[in-house]
Amino acid sequence: MAKKQKTAEDFIQHLYIHMNDVDHFVIFSGLSLKQFVNAVDPIQNLLLLKHDYEDGLFNMNTQFDFIPGEDLKKFVKEMADTKSDLCFVDFLKEKDLNNLTPLEQAELLYIGHKKEPIHSPFFAKLSNRYVYYSSLNDKTTKIYFRFLNDYEALVSNVYNSLIKEKEGNGSFWRRKSKEAIPKIDPLVLKAYRPFIKEGALLSLYKMEKPNNCYGIEIRTLSDYDYADEVWDDLNFILKQSYDELIKIS
Repeated sequence: MAKKQKTAEDFIQHLYIHMNDVDHFVIFSGLSLKQFVNAVDPIQNLLLLKHDYEDGLFNMNTQFDFIPGEDLKKFVKEMADTKSDLCFVDFLKEKDLNNLTPLEQAELLYIGHKKEPIHSPFFAKLSNRYVYYSSLNDKTTKIYFRFLNDYEALVSNVYNSLIKEKEGNGSFWRRKSKEAIPKIDPLVLKAYRPFIKEGALLSLYKMEKPNNCYGIEIRTLSDYDYADEVWDDLNFILKQSYDELIKIS
């Protein structure tokens, strides 16, 4: 009997990812704000450069709104359905905002307007590890990483969280201990950077055999320039053979 062809609905999640390692940014499509915040190291505060959020605090020096760490969950929840572009950088302490020069503030404004920095997206006074810009119309999220290895940590944490959630959905007697739940190591993902630099679709699913095993199918999509085209052609793309398969057990 021929093996059934998987459709988009047979997967747990699809992520389109395109890395620019020279400029330290990664383009995602299919990644939510909640997934980002939950998958990176704890964020202290967010400085909002472009947004439609109404409950942020106001910094007098920069004239920017910001989100303190204790309000981060509320911010993520309320911004889940935003229709506007969202841009922010993380920072450590509010007093650091008061030390930003007019030129540094202008550079932050430029990032929020142009989706790219004039010079570096990383500011010594803010100690920011990320610059985040999401566009609903483009169906993309562009993230600058101060440490590019944080990209693999982000994706592995997103997938490990999805796997953990799925494994916890069984009956009480079938639930597995933390040690038994499959996990992917960021170092495993790092070996597949050559595909990500070309632009690739990563599709997570639970494998039929062996039991308690998950797979990530990787398909290089170097011919696609826009993420919305990927989602329009998703089932067609999935009919093509994958380039690599990562097994998670």
